[in-house]
Amino acid sequence: MSLPLEDIELIKRLKYAYCRCIDTANFTEIRDLFTEDASVRYVGGSYVFEAQGRDTIIEALSNAFHADAIAVHHVNHPEIDFQSPTEATGVWYLKDWFCDLRNKIYTDGTSFYRDTYVKQNGQWKIKRATYERVFEIVTPFTEPPNITAHYLAKHGKKLPPA
Repeated sequence: MSLPLEDIELIKRLKYAYCRCIDTANFTEIRDLFTEDASVRYVGGSYVFEAQGRDTIIEALSNAFHADAIAVHHVNHPEIDFQSPTEATGVWYLKDWFCDLRNKIYTDGTSFYRDTYVKQNGQWKIKRATYERVFEIVTPFTEPPNITAHYLAKHGKKLPPA
């Protein structure tokens, strides 16, 4: 079996960068990770989020991963397949945790990302990203946790008061 190992590694780096950019509110860099006509569909236990177009996706992500949020996205076990030298699909196991200080809830869960990638001008990009939850636990809290470091508080979008 002959595998395009360099392309596999570049797609891994693409997905890892996507997670890092979300968790650090780096929406300037994340713009380069999506095709202009990208689409997403994320299905959770209490939501379905769909968006079409890179700018729409980035705006929605910046509103979700704001200064009153803490996020962790960890992907592993990539299964990457190629349809052509410029088209690939990937399945990733996601473990994520999210603290929404505005709405006073924690969300803990796992999902399987199912992505489509295209190579444009020598660079792999996300054309479609989807996931459906394997499990999701949403826990309300009354007292905020003792936060000693909070990157999104400094770098995330400042939303108007609730």
